This record gives sequence, structure tokens and C-alpha cells, in this order.
Amino acid sequence: MDVVAALVYLAILLSAALGVYLQRRQARAALAHRDAPPVEFAASVTLEQHRRSADYTIARMRLSICETLLEAGLAIAWLALLLGPLYALLSRVIAPGLTLSVAVVVAAAFVDHVLHLPLSLAETFGLETRFGFNRATPTTMLLDELKGAALWLLFAVPLLYGLLLALRLSPDYWWIVGFAGALVFLVAMTIVYPSVIAPLFNRFTPLADEELKARMEALLERCGFQSGGLFVMDASTRSTHGNAYFSGLGKAKRIVFFDTLLRKHTPDEIVAILAHELGHFKFGHVRQRLGLAAGVLFIGFLALHLSFSRGLASAFGLPDDPGVVLVVVMTAGAPILHLLSPLTNYLSRRAEFEADDYARAICGREPMVSALTKLSRDNLATLTPDRLYALFYYSHPPAPLRIAALGDEPR
Repeated sequence: MDVVAALVYLAILLSAALGVYLQRRQARAALAHRDAPPVEFAASVTLEQHRRSADYTIARMRLSICETLLEAGLAIAWLALLLGPLYALLSRVIAPGLTLSVAVVVAAAFVDHVLHLPLSLAETFGLETRFGFNRATPTTMLLDELKGAALWLLFAVPLLYGLLLALRLSPDYWWIVGFAGALVFLVAMTIVYPSVIAPLFNRFTPLADEELKARMEALLERCGFQSGGLFVMDASTRSTHGNAYFSGLGKAKRIVFFDTLLRKHTPDEIVAILAHELGHFKFGHVRQRLGLAAGVLFIGFLALHLSFSRGLASAFGLPDDPGVVLVVVMTAGAPILHLLSPLTNYLSRRAEFEADDYARAICGREPMVSALTKLSRDNLATLTPDRLYALFYYSHPPAPLRIAALGDEPR
């Protein structure tokens, strides 16, 4: 076996082993504290609610272990067994060239998605239904799948043709052009997604509560935030999970509240959540995330360039077709991204702490504490996560850490 191929297989196996180890740690932590909620939450989270959160965490970890093992198995299967026959099958009906290369990537993505569907169905109609979160129907999920597939083809196919054409015309510098194009696309999607893509899946309506809207608009003006509006998303059509988010750039900026969140929180808590989202704006976290994504894209395109020039596909006994190489790189790169997750999660958690601190300075500590407690309780988030698991998988700090960081008075 080629040394490079052996190292990739080893990385896939080690990444999967690490994932299973961390998921087992998380399940053990939830089980160990199932009958002992943190004392600081004794007045706001009942023992029954805490036990339910622990049961949800344990069940989710069992499903996550299955997913981790499936992904590792599929990664090895693609490189060792599936990709070669898939290329041979497509080459019988498509002549060598750009179209064949694009078809390989599209077909591999389609097959991989179909193989993941059973676990997606188990999560939605098994786990989420069992714990009272799921509101989606099979029809809703089917429509979402079809819309997602159509959008993926609409964007991915032209981008793949452009990328592979650049490779053909400029073998030495195509990756720089590809990086620039991907960066432009990323920024464009950040602007377009809130108002064009997201409404294809959910209904967004302007906030109707005039009193609450007036309080929010006063806060927006105080913080110097100009947005495209305050919107409510019909999240309850699919799930009872509550959330809120800030997205977009420039005049396309939007602040969105799940309708499930608005139903469960007081006006003071909702305004505090808004202040938290404004904290992301205040500290430029969207631009920071774009900068991080740009760095990852640059490294990814450089790695792709080296993979083309050094015949990475041949290390696995696969044809040196650009489409095949793309699939190999995406498959081999997953373990690396897994190992980098503590760094990206650290940056994300730091941003959350900053936004929390900003919200506390604007609205006070108590509304933020109450909002974070309710979000954690209603979403069945464990209050006793394993620290090492959180390092790899938590993009947001656990609620106990966020509340402890709020202290007593604004700094």
C-alpha cells in the first residue's frame, strides 16, 4: 500500500476512534450527574428536567457514535472500494473531460447523502420525536431534501465547471483563481442567503408585537445597528427547539427569532437575547468568521493544488481524473478538520463570551442569566458536559460557564 494512502486511512481511523472516545465521555458525564443537577440551577431546573436532559444527551451520543462509525466506514469505502467503480461506470456513458469530472463529484455526493439518510431519519423521527422536539412530517422532510438538492446542483455544478476549466487553462495558478472565486461566492451567499435562500425553507414575518418591537428598535438605535428588519421564523413547523441568530452583511443584515423562542421567553429576556446578537455585530464577529473561512479556503485550495500536481488519486490506485481527486481530497481532509475543531470552537466560544458580556452591559445580568437558563433547559442541553468533548464539539460555551462568566456586575 502507498505510504500516503496508509497515512490517510490511519488518520480516518484515529479521527473516528477519537470521536467515539469523546462521545462516550460525554454520555458518561451526563449519566454520572443525572441525579445531581448543579446547585446553581436548583431554583430554575427541576430534577425531572435535569434527568430528561441527561437522557437526551445519552441518546444523542449513541446516535452520534453510529454516525461517526458510518462516516469513517464510508470514507474508507469510497477510497478503497467505491470511487474506482463509480468512475468506471460513469466513463462508460460520458466521454473523458469536464463533464465526466463534474459527474463524478455530483454522483459521489448524491450516493454519500443517500447512505446518510437512514441516520437523518432516525434522528428526526426517532430521537427528536421521542423527546418531543420534532414537528416535521415526512412530506416536509422530503420537500426540504428536494429543495436542498436543487439548490446544491444550481450552485455546485457551475462552480465545479468553472474550477475545472481554470485547472485546464492554468495548471499552475488555477487554485488562486479558484480561491478568489470561492471567496466571492462565500461573501455573496452571506448577503443573499437571509433574504433569498432561507425563505425557501421557512416563512419569515416581521415582528408583530408592537411594544416589543419598539423596545428592540430603541436598542438597535442605541447600538448604531442598521438592519433589514426584525423577523420571526416559523421554526415550530419543524421543531420545538428555540434559537435566534444574526446574519448577513451591510443592508442585508437580519436579526431572526424562532417563534418557539418568543413563546417561551419574557420581553426582558428577548431583548437581552437581541443585545447578545448585537454584541456579535459590535465586535465584528461575522467578518471574523468570514476571515477564518477565507483562511481555511486558501489552505484547502493550496492542498488541492498539491494533490493535483503530485497525483494523490494514484496513491489509492484511482484514475488521475480531477473529479476523482476532488472527492479524495474532501474525504481525506475530514479528519484534519476534526482535529482543528478545538481551535475553531475556541474562537467561536470567545465570540459568544464577548457577546454575552456586551448584552450584560446593555440589559443587566439577570435577563441574560434567565434567558440562558431557559434556552438550556428547553433545548435539553446538558448542564454537566464533559470538558474534553466540549473542546471538540461545542461552538457555544456550556450554559454554566456562560452564566459564571457574567459575574455580578458589568465589567
